[in-house]
Amino acid sequence: MTVAGPYPHLGFDPAPGSTDLVRDVHHRLSDCAREMEKAHAKVTRLMNGSYWEGDAAVAFRAQLEGGPLPLNLRNGARSVAKAAGQLDLWAGELEEFQRRARKLDGEAAEAREALRRARGHAAQHTAREDLDDVLKRARTLAGEHEETARRRARHIGDATHRLAPHEPSAWDEFTDWLGDNLPDVLSACAAVLGVIALLGLTAVAPWMLFLAAGLLSGAAFGLRVSDPEVLSSLKDGFTKGELDIDFWSNLLGVAGDFLGMLPGLGAVAKGAMKAPELLAATAGPAGEAEGVLTLGQRIAKARVRAGTSIRTVGVSIRTEAAAAEGAVSLLSHPRVLGGRLAPIVEKVDRPATILGAGTAVYGVASSLAGALDNGTAKTVTNFLDGPRTLGVDVPATAGALHFLLRGAGEAS
Repeated sequence: MTVAGPYPHLGFDPAPGSTDLVRDVHHRLSDCAREMEKAHAKVTRLMNGSYWEGDAAVAFRAQLEGGPLPLNLRNGARSVAKAAGQLDLWAGELEEFQRRARKLDGEAAEAREALRRARGHAAQHTAREDLDDVLKRARTLAGEHEETARRRARHIGDATHRLAPHEPSAWDEFTDWLGDNLPDVLSACAAVLGVIALLGLTAVAPWMLFLAAGLLSGAAFGLRVSDPEVLSSLKDGFTKGELDIDFWSNLLGVAGDFLGMLPGLGAVAKGAMKAPELLAATAGPAGEAEGVLTLGQRIAKARVRAGTSIRTVGVSIRTEAAAAEGAVSLLSHPRVLGGRLAPIVEKVDRPATILGAGTAVYGVASSLAGALDNGTAKTVTNFLDGPRTLGVDVPATAGALHFLLRGAGEAS
C-alpha cells in the first residue's frame, strides 16, 4: 500500500526536511556572525585607544573596561559561525539523503509494478523479496538520516554553549587563548627555530629547522589571511586610511609570515621537480624483462622503485633546502652595489634574527599577561619589526629565491 507524499512508492518519508529552509537559516546565521565579528573588531580598536581619542573615548573605555561586551561579541560571533557551519554541512547531507530516497522510491515503484504483474507463485515470491529489500534499505536510510540529524543538532548545541554566560574552566581559557593567538604562536615558533639554527643550539640539521620554520610560517599566513578581523583591519587601512596600531601589526604579521614561508616552499618545489632527473641519472640497467617476472616479483620491484623514488625526492628537497638556507641576502650579491653591503649584512643578520624572535615571543607573552599588552609596547614592536622586515627579511628572502631559481653559481 502506498501513501501520498514525496516518496509515495516507499510509503513513508525516510529523509524529512527542507534543504531550502536549512540553507536560508545558514545564510542568515553567517551574516549575523560576520556583523558580530565587525562589531568586535571595532570595539577592540576603541578599547586599544588607537582608533578614537579624547575625553569621550576615555569615558567610553572606562564604561567597557573589564566588562563582558568584547568577550561576548567574540564568543557570540564564533558560536554563531560554528552553528552556521553545522547547518551548511547538514544541508549537504540532507540533500544527499533525499537524493538516495528518490532513487529508492523509483526502485520501489519498479518492484511494486513487478509484483502487480507477477502471475506465478515463484514470480510473486521474487517480486515481494525485491520490494522488501528496497523498503529495508529505505528504513536503513531513515536511521542514518535520524542519526546524522541528531549529531548535527548536538554540534549546534555545543557551538552555542558560549552564547550563555558561564564560568570557563582553565582548559577552556587556554583553548580560547590558543585559538585567538595561534597565528602569533606559530610565527613565534618559526622565529625561535631560526635563532636555534643560527646559533647552532641543537644537533638537528639547520636545513630541517629551515623547512620546519617555513611550514609554521605558512600555517600562520593561512590563518591570518582567513581571519575576518585581520582582513577588515587591512582593508580599512588601505581603503579608508585607518593606519592605526592594529593595521601595522596585522600588515607586518602577514608580510613576515609570507616572507618566512617562501624559501621553504621554493626549496620543496625545486627539490620535487629535480627528483625525477636525479632518479633517472642514478637508475641502473633495466635488468630482467618485465615479461619474464612473476606477479610477486613485479610487486616487489614496484615497491623498491617507490621506495627509491621517495628517498630521491627526500634527498633532493634536503639538498635544495640546505642550499637555500645558506643563501646570502640579495644585498650581499656582487651585482648589488658591487657587493659592498655584504659586510654590513653579515653584521646585521644575527642580531636582526634574534630581534625578530624577541618581538614575536613578546607578542605572544603580551597576550598572556595583560600588563604587557599596551599601545606603547605595540608601537615599539612595530617600529622595530618594520625596518627589520624591509631591510633584512625581504632581501634575505629574495636572495634565497634567487638562489633557488637561478642556481648556486649566479647567486654566490
